[in-house]
Amino acid sequence: MLKPILLSAALLAATTQALAADATRGQAVYQARCAACHSVDFNGIGPAHRGVFGRLAGTAKGYAGYSAALKKSGLTWTEANLDRWLTDPEALVPGQAMGISLSDAAERADVIAFLRSLAKNKE
Repeated sequence: MLKPILLSAALLAATTQALAADATRGQAVYQARCAACHSVDFNGIGPAHRGVFGRLAGTAKGYAGYSAALKKSGLTWTEANLDRWLTDPEALVPGQAMGISLSDAAERADVIAFLRSLAKNKE
């Protein structure tokens, strides 16, 4: 009986955090922590992020710098997978090439909210 209660508490905590996430704050964190390697619309050191939600990891159009590990991971970029990725990319996909993480849960939630806010196509 304890397991459903723990699962419900974890789900409630995750839902509360997701509701508190702020895309505007996420954009600021993205600019400060991610923009050295990533852009919303252009591939650079890392792949472009517009349309990342629902995309299969390792498949951004025109980006050739993916590690073999990420291409073979089979991950689809969902909110949960992005949170796990941003927490510790190497733990999620051993052998991947991204060298940073976001240890602060609120920053991760905000960045994920920002990424979710990006339309798949430029307007």
